[in-house]
Amino acid sequence: MGKVPARVALLLPFSSPQADVRAIAQALERAAELALVDSKNADVLLMPRDDGGTPEKAAAAATQALNDGAEVILGPLFAQAVNAVGPVARAQHVPVIAFSSDRSVGGDGVYLLSFQPETEVNRIISFAATRGHSSFAALVPRSPYGDKVADAFRQSTMQLGAAVTSVQDFDEKPELVNEAARVTARSGADAVLIGEGGILLQAIGPALALGGANNRSTKFLGTGLWDDASIQKEPMLANGWFAAPSPDAFRNFTAHYRAAYSGGPPPRIATLAYDAVSLVALLSNGRPYQRFTDSALTDPAGFAGVDGIFRFRDNGSAQRGLAILEVTPGGFNVVDPAPRTFPAAGF
Repeated sequence: MGKVPARVALLLPFSSPQADVRAIAQALERAAELALVDSKNADVLLMPRDDGGTPEKAAAAATQALNDGAEVILGPLFAQAVNAVGPVARAQHVPVIAFSSDRSVGGDGVYLLSFQPETEVNRIISFAATRGHSSFAALVPRSPYGDKVADAFRQSTMQLGAAVTSVQDFDEKPELVNEAARVTARSGADAVLIGEGGILLQAIGPALALGGANNRSTKFLGTGLWDDASIQKEPMLANGWFAAPSPDAFRNFTAHYRAAYSGGPPPRIATLAYDAVSLVALLSNGRPYQRFTDSALTDPAGFAGVDGIFRFRDNGSAQRGLAILEVTPGGFNVVDPAPRTFPAAGF
């Protein structure tokens, strides 16, 4: 009698009304298929399912996948869909490895294999403290993401016993950042965390300068949103630090992806689908329907992925080994490499 293959559902919004979301879903599927080929594991059966981009369709897709024998569900991408899928999978004792970065939807059998701002904030604040910074301020958008960054900032600085001089938030429009930036610039902090990226981040730099800040006496810190080549041209952010996977990792993955598929480069989150499939391929040698247990998925030693090491916590969040990158006009330089192993102690 042949070995029972591990049936792995992949729930993604293939029919989303938004073209960019459909493109991301296709790229994630391609990355998943690439991982399966690279694993050389013939005992994993990947079952892509369309979650439609809505909670109702996601729950229906999960139900169908479970009826088709899925032992583990990869995806969905969005928090609302993850919330809908979790109870459906939980009723069948099937774990979910989702791609949402919203920690509130994790736990109780739902694991989030995503880049989570809390992990990035803790890493960059801890590193800055080791380099002698002891007085911190934060500048964050008024948004769910900004709230997560601010909460993580407060928790990280409290654990370190560091002084917090200011936490300012702003509406997400370039013309509305000036007052928050002015207060931050005059707060007296020797390190400022900016939880923003893109066009808004480019507006914050000049606003800080107008408020009297400079990057000689203040170290500017960022989250993974800084992982964008456009900020290399912003003078205020020169020599700033942020936490992210090693840049070499994604460059190598992009080359591998483009060698397999025609078209442009993959979106940054494509590595999540690749790592999810690689993980289930690694764990697929166990007994059918007992391979993907909570104890297996929360192995404290963690796992090696495209973007470095990661491990799941009991609450469903993922801890990642991140590098510290420095902004220079010529690119991002690694000033503190990502760890290769996790400490044996709890986390």
